[in-house]
Amino acid sequence: MRIALPRIRDFSSRRPDFPVGLPRFARALRFPVFGLLLMLAALCAQAQPGDFDASLDTARLLIDKARKVLDDPPNDAADLLPLRTEVLGAGAQAEAAAALLEPQLASVQARLAELGPVTPGQAEAHDVAVLRSQLNKNRAELDAQFKRAKLLAVESEQTAGEISALRRSEFQARLGERTSSILSSLFWSELRMDLPADAQNARRLFDQLVMAARASGAWVWSSVGLIGLVLLGLHLWAGHAFLGLTTTRVPPGRLRRSLHAWTRVLLPTATAGLMAEAAYLGLVWVAPLPEALAPLMSRLAGVICFGGYVVGLGHALLLPARPSWRLLPLPDVLALRLRWLPPLLALLMVLTWALIPLTAQINASLVTTVALDCIVALAMALAMGLGLLQSNLARRKALREPGSAAAWPPSPLWLTSVIGLAWLGAAVSFLALLLGYVALGSFLVHQMAWMTIVLGSAYLLAVLVDDGFTTLLSPPAGAVGPAEGAGAAAEQPASPFFKVRRQAAVLLSGVGRLLVVVLTLMLLLAPFGEGPSELFQRADKLHQGVSIGEFQIRPMSVLQALVVIGLCLVVVRIVRRWLKEDYLPTTSLDTGMQAWTATLFAYAGNLLALSLGLAAVGIGLERIAWVASALSVGIGFGLQAVVQNFVSGLIMLAEKPVKVGDWVSLGGIEGDIRRINVRATEIQMGDRSTVIVPNSEFITKTVRNVTHANPLGLVKILLPVPLAADADQVRCLVLKIFEAHADVLKAPEPGVQLDSIDSAGMVFNATAFVNSPRMAYGVRSALMFDVLRGLREAGISLVKPDGLVLREATERAPEPPAP
Repeated sequence: MRIALPRIRDFSSRRPDFPVGLPRFARALRFPVFGLLLMLAALCAQAQPGDFDASLDTARLLIDKARKVLDDPPNDAADLLPLRTEVLGAGAQAEAAAALLEPQLASVQARLAELGPVTPGQAEAHDVAVLRSQLNKNRAELDAQFKRAKLLAVESEQTAGEISALRRSEFQARLGERTSSILSSLFWSELRMDLPADAQNARRLFDQLVMAARASGAWVWSSVGLIGLVLLGLHLWAGHAFLGLTTTRVPPGRLRRSLHAWTRVLLPTATAGLMAEAAYLGLVWVAPLPEALAPLMSRLAGVICFGGYVVGLGHALLLPARPSWRLLPLPDVLALRLRWLPPLLALLMVLTWALIPLTAQINASLVTTVALDCIVALAMALAMGLGLLQSNLARRKALREPGSAAAWPPSPLWLTSVIGLAWLGAAVSFLALLLGYVALGSFLVHQMAWMTIVLGSAYLLAVLVDDGFTTLLSPPAGAVGPAEGAGAAAEQPASPFFKVRRQAAVLLSGVGRLLVVVLTLMLLLAPFGEGPSELFQRADKLHQGVSIGEFQIRPMSVLQALVVIGLCLVVVRIVRRWLKEDYLPTTSLDTGMQAWTATLFAYAGNLLALSLGLAAVGIGLERIAWVASALSVGIGFGLQAVVQNFVSGLIMLAEKPVKVGDWVSLGGIEGDIRRINVRATEIQMGDRSTVIVPNSEFITKTVRNVTHANPLGLVKILLPVPLAADADQVRCLVLKIFEAHADVLKAPEPGVQLDSIDSAGMVFNATAFVNSPRMAYGVRSALMFDVLRGLREAGISLVKPDGLVLREATERAPEPPAP
């Protein structure tokens, strides 16, 4: 038992692998980001070949130091994290040196290639020979340095991987270790033996704290107390002030609630941090703290600030006093019942992070350290279990009461799964703590608290990002609908400016929430050896690019390509609009040809933009020639119809058998041509529906163009009258009605012919012409009304000869589409 206990003591006193790592993360992020930038800047400033040796020697020393540590691993696995950071920094230093050496080596090789090979048996000029010798010497030195830098970069990656594997193995080994159970008598007997000595050490440290506090004097602590009262007053005033500001100045919507939630988060954080800092300044006002007390109190100030953040985060998520401002869809009764949980969790987490350095500072015995860790973890597990139990009881009560069931919506599957996992984690951690697996139980319960804090913060941040971009970039409320007094003016939201703003809001919101998700994953993976420092180091490698076959894709090249493509598309859009609206209308081209020219220019411009973008990435058109060759077979078979329609569209726009605005009939489809695209033509039917017809149909099939070359519209009416009627009277009456109509043309003049005579009666065929076929249907209807009225006044009736209905149906002009 005594052999396994010291390893657990190391785990309890270090615990770098869960939330206590926040200060450590800040220190770790300092080196990989700013340190690498400084190294890169230094290497860029020192570009001489001889200067690279010192840089590579430094990287070699760091890697060798890490290899020695791996041969004899330290007892404290926490020391491996800064060592890994140094190794990755050495690798980045070597990579930067290789990046600077590569163009110099290529330049020397290019100069040697210009000199050409040495001709056997022929002496070179003295100056050429000297130059060749110097270039060969420089090439050898640069090549050796370049290979050395590449080798050091590979070794650094391998060494960093071994360090990470060692950290993970040590971490997993500690989780499986066991001590005496807190329920056993042996544990408490050992605690009674070691507790007096630990209490005496703690009392000695407490006496130093009291002495430091007394040294500051009463007036200092009076000032600290006054500052605390002022901070509390400012906290209350700022809460009311920010609430009024968001209510009056922020547009209505979710942005008000998200800003209010973050106000509730940041105000307690700032208040707690400032009060802790004021107390710390009170301790060191007269004299510095003792060496044993200074790091403990400095850490405690930061921990108290984080405790204020936890309290503010819990209140921002629950908001029991303002349910209408709550972002989470929680029932009011549940928010009221859980309002005690955030302060308790904050207190327990502050105790956890305060006890870790305290037990290490007083050199507490193992059993005392384990007992304190176990008690605080048990309290946290009980608090979480009690919160879950209250939620379950409240839900069951709401479901039993008919009036409250509507206020408790059914839980989705993912939420039920999360609650089930929370129950399982709380139960496992509680049992592990009771059975003696203190490391495992403490890790589980603290990870549950850490995940709750990270996910809650991520939710509020994602909501703020989404609400901020959506509200600030969305069109103003007054822009919805047509403007008052604008008449037939177009609606404001249809403006391209508002469309771009909406698209930018959606795009920026998506990118912002994606960054929040990435940051959340980084923080959640931190306890398992993949903290922000490791992830930032890996992300820093992206500047080297990703190799895909022979292509080297680099982030800066991709960004440059996106900028080039974006600028080219903007230019193409501006020029296309200028062609369509300004220049082409001044030419003799018809409307269809103008639309085709603008469309063809847009296709060519987009293709050019894509080509320039590929060139910016480093993929020239000659490199993708084999792709085009491979796709030619697919184009010949799979895209045969597309190519055929494309060529047909070019033929249509060149020969102009039809044009935009023509009334055509094709295979039972009849209507107006609204648009001729490169692949297909849009025809609007009489019921305002649109039919997409492939262009090849207009080339390979018979097309009836009713309005081709602006023909006249023919109006034809068949009049069956009895045999007893006066034929001349009917003819004169119809001609008079036709001549009186304003839309009937005088030339060609209208006519009335006797079409047939049988036993049923006579059939007159009355014809007239109008200016356009589109007018024929309406004029024919108006003339029929007038003819019926005239025949009725003249006392002439109509009959229905045999076959007249069929004949009229076959000869009747087709109904034109609605304009």
